[in-house]
Amino acid sequence: MKTLLIILFLLKFAMNIEAQQINPNQIRTGDLLFRETVSSNLSQAIDQVTQTEKQTHFSHVGLAIVENDSVYVLHASPIGGTCRVSLADFSQPDGDSALVVVYRLLKAYQAAVPNAVSKARSLLGKPYNFSYVLSDTSHYCSEFIYLAFEKDSIFTLNPMTFKNPESGDFDPTWVKHYEKLTMEIPEGLPGCNPNGMAASDKLERQGILQLTPAPTF
Repeated sequence: MKTLLIILFLLKFAMNIEAQQINPNQIRTGDLLFRETVSSNLSQAIDQVTQTEKQTHFSHVGLAIVENDSVYVLHASPIGGTCRVSLADFSQPDGDSALVVVYRLLKAYQAAVPNAVSKARSLLGKPYNFSYVLSDTSHYCSEFIYLAFEKDSIFTLNPMTFKNPESGDFDPTWVKHYEKLTMEIPEGLPGCNPNGMAASDKLERQGILQLTPAPTF
């Protein structure tokens, strides 16, 4: 009896793992790929000050497109600016494997995808927006996604904060960041972030991206 219970538990565990995973060939054009925090001070600082009730830990987001059976990602990166990269490059920044979670617009909002992809393509080739103040000439990752879907009002802007939620003080990483830019911290100005976008009721979580074969039991 005990052995049977163990087997049933393992089968249920395996099924839950499988249900939470999504393979590259299941990704559709218009899906949003949210990447968890990688080992950089800026990524960690973004996650630190943008937590939501969903308790996600995303510091980056990109828009998936499927071309000739291959998946590419349109995004805004500190290194490449607004650009198109392979799914592998997006998922393994600087060779550092990162957890990527796939979200999809609900059926009621799928009509927004063609416009979003077209708009995103038109924004490629611009530098990264290190100020995080909305701009026409440079973009940060969630700003890029916001603008892509702006025509259909998929996402909203909210007052930004750069303060540590526990201490109420400005996070030291942000203090140094804006000192280098010789500008005041844009506390309270309108903006957006990956964690906030992932919490949208217009999105549905599809699962964790699985680039390698899933474990078998």
